Amino acid sequence: MARDSQAALVALNRFGFGARGGAFGDLINAASDPRGFVKAELARPNGVLLEAPGLQSTPQLGQAVFAYQDQVKQAREAAKESAKAAAPAETPPQAPADQKPALRRNLSLNTAATEIAGQMADAKPADAPAKPETMQPNMATPPAAKPAPPPLNVIQKTFRAEALARLQRATLVECGFTERLVVFWSNHFCISASKGELARIWAGAFEREAVRPHVLGRFADMLKAAEQHPAMLFFLDNQQSLGPDSRAGQNRKRGLNENLAREIMELHTLGVGGGYTQEDVTSLARIITGWTFAGRQGQLGTPGAFVFNTNAHQPGPQMLLGKTYEPTGLAQGEAALADIARHPSTANFIATKFVRHFVADDPPPALVARLRDVFVRTDGDLKALATALVDSDEAWKAPLTKMRSPYDFLVASGRLLARVPEDPGAYLSNLNLLGQPLWSPAGPNGFPDTSAAWAAPEGMKLRLDIAAQMGARLGNNIDPLDLLEFAAADAASIETRRTIERAESRQQALALLLMSPEMQRR
Repeated sequence: MARDSQAALVALNRFGFGARGGAFGDLINAASDPRGFVKAELARPNGVLLEAPGLQSTPQLGQAVFAYQDQVKQAREAAKESAKAAAPAETPPQAPADQKPALRRNLSLNTAATEIAGQMADAKPADAPAKPETMQPNMATPPAAKPAPPPLNVIQKTFRAEALARLQRATLVECGFTERLVVFWSNHFCISASKGELARIWAGAFEREAVRPHVLGRFADMLKAAEQHPAMLFFLDNQQSLGPDSRAGQNRKRGLNENLAREIMELHTLGVGGGYTQEDVTSLARIITGWTFAGRQGQLGTPGAFVFNTNAHQPGPQMLLGKTYEPTGLAQGEAALADIARHPSTANFIATKFVRHFVADDPPPALVARLRDVFVRTDGDLKALATALVDSDEAWKAPLTKMRSPYDFLVASGRLLARVPEDPGAYLSNLNLLGQPLWSPAGPNGFPDTSAAWAAPEGMKLRLDIAAQMGARLGNNIDPLDLLEFAAADAASIETRRTIERAESRQQALALLLMSPEMQRR
């Protein structure tokens, strides 16, 4: 049974989010057929999709942002007008002719006071306009209209709804392998919600629309969906990129923005040292000029939707990685992406990153080579790639030494404690505290994927603080030794079991369980 329990622990921790507490019996189910348990999720491709009430499409959310921004602007203007209306109406006294310079100074001061009042109104919340406290109302003039209350922050509301749907799915799913694949590919094709309001409201939709439908599909399709998604175009500024010889480029005296082209080659496909040059980056930037999204006026299409702007596209053929791409508009860029997706360097880069994420910080070269061959042979079939990983002996024999990321740790803890989140607030706060704010990496290279990045002393201290808080809140009603059976059974180490048994209280024992290698390593 020990061998089966160990394999079950690998199945749940390496490939999933850990065992669920309660009556699910995940460890027992996994022990009976560990590889089959993991691969069962790959047979349910529709299970990767995420639909929940209230989650909207990217164009719908784009229009919601534009409407919200208009409402905020109107609320600010109303507050400014209210402040002006509330200011006392003063009639400056007539001054002798020899005091006219002083009169002009007084008028200047009045003007400055009005401007300052307007700025103060801008700085205050829209529902708290400046109110004169010592003045009696002037009954000769009607009172100023009360400004409208501030508009509901649809951006934050949407972000929280998207986060909750993702967290609930990760907490409830049986193994979690496909959800782990979603997390991996979402971090590979990452955007950052901290970029701005559009990025924040689109972060969840980007994952739902560009990543999830292709997690068990073809890499080339995911690549195209990710690079054409408005969230990616906004994050890497491609809507600002104009072909120097395009009609828009000549009129506006602006040129290329190479951000998206560079990250496509360096981070999404070929990788550093993948055989491309700076000239290739510039060429790809020319090829994808015109890839943008429709703005609030909807002149190019539905606001918030991907569009190809012919007027911004660089005309003429382009040479990329030794191949000439004819000037076929949108199809020129799509053909270039399809070829890059099939490049040998892309296969090697993806295989290496895939093995590093799931198996070891130093990926076993033989396993990388096999997965690279699978990627090439199947034309980037990501389900075949995931299956080959699970079928490999290396993935089961390698010790569980990789440190769980903060997201993995929090989800695993929630699963073991059988706590399905009803509000994402605690998760979002703890992710911020632990240095992995949801959908908000510091750069386009995403969050790090090595143990060293998450095992630093300060990070572990913060995890201990969070574990202690969970223990204090829930420990009275939970037997930590029972939870250890759900989490690892007889695959748990003697040290972990003794540490929990010797704890001074149930609260402390629960915190120690959550900080044990069985919960921190994968």
